[in-house]
Amino acid sequence: MTTVPSGSSAAPGSVPPLFASFVDDTSLLRPGGGLGVDTVVEGYLDTRDGVHGGLLGRLVCPVSRLSPLVTELARSAPAAPVDLALVVDSGLGSVPKALSTVFSRATLLTPRTVETSAPVDLDPIWLERVAEFVPDDVTAVVEPRRPITGDPDDVAAWLDAVRRVAENGCEPKLRCGGPRPSDVPAVDEVQRFLAIAAETGRAAAVIGLSRLVRSTDGAGTTQHGILNLLVAAARTVDGGDVAAALTSTDADELAAEARELGGAENETVRRVLARCGAGRDEVVALGTLAA
Repeated sequence: MTTVPSGSSAAPGSVPPLFASFVDDTSLLRPGGGLGVDTVVEGYLDTRDGVHGGLLGRLVCPVSRLSPLVTELARSAPAAPVDLALVVDSGLGSVPKALSTVFSRATLLTPRTVETSAPVDLDPIWLERVAEFVPDDVTAVVEPRRPITGDPDDVAAWLDAVRRVAENGCEPKLRCGGPRPSDVPAVDEVQRFLAIAAETGRAAAVIGLSRLVRSTDGAGTTQHGILNLLVAAARTVDGGDVAAALTSTDADELAAEARELGGAENETVRRVLARCGAGRDEVVALGTLAA
Protein backbone atom coordinates (compact mmCIF):
# COMPACT_ATOMS: atom_id res chain seq x y z
CA MET A 1 0.00 0.00 0.00
CA THR A 2 1.40 3.38 -1.03
CA THR A 3 1.15 6.10 1.58
CA VAL A 4 1.00 9.65 0.27
CA PRO A 5 1.82 12.52 2.62
CA SER A 6 -0.87 15.10 2.97
CA GLY A 7 -0.26 18.67 1.94
CA SER A 8 -3.68 19.87 3.01
CA SER A 9 -4.36 22.18 5.89
CA ALA A 10 -7.90 20.91 6.32
CA ALA A 11 -9.07 20.07 9.79
CA PRO A 12 -8.73 16.42 10.92
CA GLY A 13 -11.66 14.36 9.71
CA SER A 14 -12.78 16.88 7.09
CA VAL A 15 -13.19 15.63 3.53
CA PRO A 16 -12.85 17.72 0.36
CA PRO A 17 -15.91 17.45 -1.92
CA LEU A 18 -14.17 15.19 -4.43
CA PHE A 19 -13.36 12.51 -1.86
CA ALA A 20 -16.66 12.45 0.04
CA SER A 21 -18.08 8.90 0.14
CA PHE A 22 -15.81 8.02 -2.78
CA VAL A 23 -14.60 4.55 -1.77
CA ASP A 24 -17.18 1.78 -1.50
CA ASP A 25 -16.28 -1.18 0.72
CA THR A 26 -16.27 -4.34 -1.42
CA SER A 27 -15.04 -6.72 1.30
CA LEU A 28 -18.15 -8.92 0.97
CA LEU A 29 -17.33 -9.54 -2.71
CA ARG A 30 -13.95 -11.13 -2.09
CA PRO A 31 -13.47 -14.51 -3.85
CA GLY A 32 -14.12 -17.67 -1.87
CA GLY A 33 -16.48 -16.02 0.59
CA GLY A 34 -13.80 -13.61 1.82
CA LEU A 35 -14.20 -12.21 5.31
CA GLY A 36 -17.03 -13.17 7.62
CA VAL A 37 -20.03 -10.84 7.64
CA ASP A 38 -19.42 -10.02 11.30
CA THR A 39 -15.84 -8.95 10.56
CA VAL A 40 -16.91 -6.85 7.57
CA VAL A 41 -19.70 -5.09 9.49
CA GLU A 42 -17.48 -4.35 12.48
CA GLY A 43 -14.74 -2.97 10.24
CA TYR A 44 -17.14 -0.92 8.13
CA LEU A 45 -18.83 0.70 11.12
CA ASP A 46 -15.50 1.38 12.83
CA THR A 47 -14.17 3.04 9.66
CA ARG A 48 -17.37 5.01 9.07
CA ASP A 49 -17.21 6.40 12.58
CA GLY A 50 -13.45 7.01 12.42
CA VAL A 51 -11.26 9.88 11.28
CA HIS A 52 -11.50 8.87 7.61
CA GLY A 53 -15.19 7.99 7.70
CA GLY A 54 -16.16 10.80 5.33
CA LEU A 55 -14.38 9.00 2.49
CA LEU A 56 -16.25 5.73 3.02
CA GLY A 57 -19.24 5.22 0.74
CA ARG A 58 -21.54 2.27 0.39
CA LEU A 59 -21.18 -1.21 1.80
CA VAL A 60 -21.35 -3.49 -1.23
CA CYS A 61 -23.29 -6.70 -0.62
CA PRO A 62 -24.35 -9.50 -2.98
CA VAL A 63 -27.99 -10.57 -2.72
CA SER A 64 -26.83 -14.00 -1.55
CA ARG A 65 -25.26 -12.47 1.60
CA LEU A 66 -28.02 -9.97 2.37
CA SER A 67 -29.77 -12.06 5.01
CA PRO A 68 -26.69 -12.58 7.21
CA LEU A 69 -25.80 -8.90 6.70
CA VAL A 70 -29.20 -7.82 8.03
CA THR A 71 -28.83 -10.19 10.98
CA GLU A 72 -25.38 -8.85 11.84
CA LEU A 73 -26.44 -5.21 11.49
CA ALA A 74 -29.41 -5.84 13.78
CA ARG A 75 -27.01 -7.26 16.34
CA SER A 76 -24.57 -4.35 15.91
CA ALA A 77 -27.31 -1.66 16.12
CA PRO A 78 -25.55 1.02 14.01
CA ALA A 79 -26.05 4.64 15.02
CA ALA A 80 -27.24 5.44 11.47
CA PRO A 81 -28.38 3.27 8.56
CA VAL A 82 -25.67 1.83 6.33
CA ASP A 83 -25.68 2.98 2.70
CA LEU A 84 -26.03 -0.19 0.64
CA ALA A 85 -24.91 -1.16 -2.85
CA LEU A 86 -26.83 -4.34 -3.63
CA VAL A 87 -25.12 -6.62 -6.15
CA VAL A 88 -27.33 -9.05 -8.07
CA ASP A 89 -25.63 -12.45 -8.09
CA SER A 90 -28.75 -14.62 -8.47
CA GLY A 91 -30.72 -13.12 -11.37
CA LEU A 92 -32.86 -10.02 -11.73
CA GLY A 93 -35.85 -11.93 -10.38
CA SER A 94 -34.27 -11.83 -6.90
CA VAL A 95 -34.22 -8.02 -6.80
CA PRO A 96 -37.83 -7.28 -5.65
CA LYS A 97 -37.59 -9.58 -2.63
CA ALA A 98 -34.13 -8.29 -1.73
CA LEU A 99 -35.26 -4.65 -1.96
CA SER A 100 -38.34 -5.45 0.09
CA THR A 101 -36.05 -6.83 2.80
CA VAL A 102 -33.88 -3.73 2.67
CA PHE A 103 -36.78 -1.26 2.75
CA SER A 104 -38.28 -3.09 5.71
CA ARG A 105 -35.04 -2.54 7.66
CA ALA A 106 -34.87 1.23 7.22
CA THR A 107 -33.11 1.72 10.54
CA LEU A 108 -30.30 -0.56 9.38
CA LEU A 109 -29.94 -0.03 5.63
CA THR A 110 -30.52 2.62 2.96
CA PRO A 111 -30.43 1.25 -0.61
CA ARG A 112 -28.37 3.47 -2.91
CA THR A 113 -27.59 1.29 -5.91
CA VAL A 114 -28.62 -2.03 -7.44
CA GLU A 115 -25.72 -3.40 -9.46
CA THR A 116 -25.78 -6.21 -11.99
CA SER A 117 -23.74 -7.73 -14.79
CA ALA A 118 -25.25 -7.43 -18.24
CA PRO A 119 -25.75 -10.44 -20.51
CA VAL A 120 -23.54 -10.82 -23.56
CA ASP A 121 -26.48 -10.03 -25.85
CA LEU A 122 -27.38 -6.78 -24.11
CA ASP A 123 -30.52 -5.30 -25.67
CA PRO A 124 -33.12 -2.61 -24.86
CA ILE A 125 -35.60 -5.16 -23.51
CA TRP A 126 -33.14 -6.33 -20.86
CA LEU A 127 -32.36 -2.73 -19.91
CA GLU A 128 -36.10 -2.06 -19.59
CA ARG A 129 -36.35 -4.99 -17.17
CA VAL A 130 -33.62 -3.44 -15.04
CA ALA A 131 -35.58 -0.17 -14.95
CA GLU A 132 -38.71 -2.07 -13.86
CA PHE A 133 -36.93 -3.77 -10.97
CA VAL A 134 -35.01 -0.75 -9.64
CA PRO A 135 -36.98 2.08 -7.94
CA ASP A 136 -36.53 5.65 -9.16
CA ASP A 137 -34.71 6.73 -6.00
CA VAL A 138 -32.14 3.92 -6.35
CA THR A 139 -29.42 4.03 -9.01
CA ALA A 140 -29.20 1.11 -11.45
CA VAL A 141 -25.58 0.19 -12.12
CA VAL A 142 -24.83 -2.16 -15.02
CA GLU A 143 -21.53 -3.85 -15.85
CA PRO A 144 -21.29 -4.89 -19.53
CA ARG A 145 -19.02 -7.88 -19.90
CA ARG A 146 -15.61 -6.77 -21.04
CA PRO A 147 -13.90 -9.16 -23.49
CA ILE A 148 -10.62 -10.60 -22.26
CA THR A 149 -9.22 -11.38 -25.72
CA GLY A 150 -8.44 -7.80 -26.66
CA ASP A 151 -9.91 -8.41 -30.10
CA PRO A 152 -10.73 -4.96 -31.57
CA ASP A 153 -14.21 -6.02 -32.74
CA ASP A 154 -15.05 -7.49 -29.33
CA VAL A 155 -13.77 -4.38 -27.55
CA ALA A 156 -15.84 -2.18 -29.87
CA ALA A 157 -18.95 -4.25 -29.12
CA TRP A 158 -18.30 -3.94 -25.38
CA LEU A 159 -17.87 -0.18 -25.60
CA ASP A 160 -21.09 0.04 -27.59
CA ALA A 161 -22.82 -1.80 -24.75
CA VAL A 162 -21.29 0.65 -22.24
CA ARG A 163 -22.70 3.54 -24.25
CA ARG A 164 -26.16 1.96 -24.42
CA VAL A 165 -26.15 1.41 -20.66
CA ALA A 166 -25.30 5.07 -20.07
CA GLU A 167 -27.77 6.40 -22.62
CA ASN A 168 -30.49 4.27 -21.04
CA GLY A 169 -30.05 6.14 -17.75
CA CYS A 170 -28.05 3.49 -15.91
CA GLU A 171 -24.58 3.93 -14.46
CA PRO A 172 -21.96 1.83 -16.30
CA LYS A 173 -19.42 -0.06 -14.22
CA LEU A 174 -15.93 -1.30 -15.06
CA ARG A 175 -13.94 -3.93 -13.21
CA CYS A 176 -10.41 -2.53 -13.02
CA GLY A 177 -8.50 -5.17 -11.11
CA GLY A 178 -8.45 -8.61 -9.59
CA PRO A 179 -6.34 -11.71 -8.96
CA ARG A 180 -6.10 -12.68 -12.65
CA PRO A 181 -4.29 -10.67 -15.33
CA SER A 182 -7.50 -10.81 -17.41
CA ASP A 183 -9.31 -8.90 -14.63
CA VAL A 184 -7.24 -5.81 -15.44
CA PRO A 185 -8.41 -3.86 -18.51
CA ALA A 186 -5.87 -2.31 -20.85
CA VAL A 187 -5.10 1.37 -20.46
CA ASP A 188 -6.78 2.12 -23.80
CA GLU A 189 -9.94 0.31 -22.66
CA VAL A 190 -10.12 2.34 -19.44
CA GLN A 191 -9.51 5.55 -21.36
CA ARG A 192 -12.29 4.82 -23.85
CA PHE A 193 -14.66 3.78 -21.04
CA LEU A 194 -14.10 7.10 -19.25
CA ALA A 195 -14.60 8.97 -22.51
CA ILE A 196 -18.05 7.43 -22.94
CA ALA A 197 -18.99 8.44 -19.39
CA ALA A 198 -17.92 12.00 -20.15
CA GLU A 199 -19.71 12.12 -23.51
CA THR A 200 -22.99 10.74 -22.18
CA GLY A 201 -22.95 12.74 -18.95
CA ARG A 202 -23.53 9.56 -16.97
CA ALA A 203 -21.01 9.09 -14.17
CA ALA A 204 -19.44 5.64 -14.03
CA ALA A 205 -18.19 3.37 -11.25
CA VAL A 206 -15.08 1.23 -11.10
CA ILE A 207 -14.35 -1.69 -8.79
CA GLY A 208 -11.45 -4.01 -8.07
CA LEU A 209 -8.94 -1.33 -7.09
CA SER A 210 -6.48 -2.46 -4.43
CA ARG A 211 -3.76 0.13 -4.96
CA LEU A 212 -3.62 3.86 -4.34
CA VAL A 213 -1.20 4.22 -7.27
CA ARG A 214 -0.56 1.96 -10.26
CA SER A 215 1.84 -0.84 -9.28
CA THR A 216 2.62 -4.51 -9.78
CA ASP A 217 1.30 -7.05 -7.27
CA GLY A 218 3.04 -10.12 -5.91
CA ALA A 219 1.82 -12.25 -8.82
CA GLY A 220 3.41 -9.92 -11.34
CA THR A 221 0.12 -8.35 -12.50
CA THR A 222 0.07 -4.58 -12.92
CA GLN A 223 -2.95 -3.14 -11.13
CA HIS A 224 -4.60 0.24 -11.72
CA GLY A 225 -4.55 2.79 -8.90
CA ILE A 226 -7.28 4.94 -7.34
CA LEU A 227 -5.32 8.16 -7.82
CA ASN A 228 -4.65 7.24 -11.44
CA LEU A 229 -8.38 6.86 -12.10
CA LEU A 230 -9.20 10.11 -10.29
CA VAL A 231 -6.71 12.13 -12.30
CA ALA A 232 -7.62 10.35 -15.54
CA ALA A 233 -11.30 11.19 -15.02
CA ALA A 234 -10.48 14.87 -14.59
CA ARG A 235 -8.25 14.91 -17.66
CA THR A 236 -10.97 13.19 -19.67
CA VAL A 237 -13.15 16.26 -19.19
CA ASP A 238 -10.39 18.86 -19.39
CA GLY A 239 -8.60 17.44 -22.43
CA GLY A 240 -5.41 16.41 -20.64
CA ASP A 241 -3.21 13.37 -21.21
CA VAL A 242 -5.44 10.57 -19.91
CA ALA A 243 -3.09 7.72 -20.85
CA ALA A 244 -0.24 9.35 -18.96
CA ALA A 245 -2.44 9.65 -15.88
CA LEU A 246 -3.41 5.98 -16.07
CA THR A 247 0.16 4.73 -16.51
CA SER A 248 1.92 7.02 -14.04
CA THR A 249 3.61 5.45 -11.01
CA ASP A 250 4.68 8.82 -9.61
CA ALA A 251 2.74 8.95 -6.35
CA ASP A 252 3.83 12.49 -5.48
CA GLU A 253 2.79 13.92 -8.84
CA LEU A 254 -0.58 12.15 -8.86
CA ALA A 255 -1.20 13.14 -5.24
CA ALA A 256 -0.47 16.79 -5.97
CA GLU A 257 -2.92 16.84 -8.87
CA ALA A 258 -5.55 14.94 -6.89
CA ARG A 259 -5.19 17.32 -3.94
CA GLU A 260 -5.75 20.26 -6.27
CA LEU A 261 -8.86 18.57 -7.65
CA GLY A 262 -10.08 17.61 -4.20
CA GLY A 263 -9.99 21.13 -2.90
CA ALA A 264 -11.79 22.63 -5.86
CA GLU A 265 -15.51 23.34 -5.70
CA ASN A 266 -16.42 21.55 -8.91
CA GLU A 267 -17.88 18.28 -10.11
CA THR A 268 -15.36 17.64 -12.88
CA VAL A 269 -14.33 14.19 -11.73
CA ARG A 270 -17.72 13.15 -10.36
CA ARG A 271 -19.24 13.83 -13.78
CA VAL A 272 -17.10 10.98 -15.08
CA LEU A 273 -16.24 8.78 -12.12
CA ALA A 274 -18.85 8.46 -9.39
CA ARG A 275 -16.86 6.27 -7.01
CA CYS A 276 -14.56 3.28 -6.76
CA GLY A 277 -14.95 -0.06 -5.07
CA ALA A 278 -11.97 -1.01 -2.94
CA GLY A 279 -11.52 -1.68 0.75
CA ARG A 280 -10.90 -0.03 4.08
CA ASP A 281 -7.13 -0.04 3.59
CA GLU A 282 -7.65 2.15 0.54
CA VAL A 283 -9.90 4.45 2.59
CA VAL A 284 -7.08 4.98 5.08
CA ALA A 285 -4.52 5.53 2.32
CA LEU A 286 -6.72 8.02 0.51
CA GLY A 287 -7.55 9.65 3.84
CA THR A 288 -3.86 10.41 4.32
CA LEU A 289 -4.08 12.42 1.11
CA ALA A 290 -7.45 14.09 1.70
CA ALA A 291 -7.19 14.94 5.41
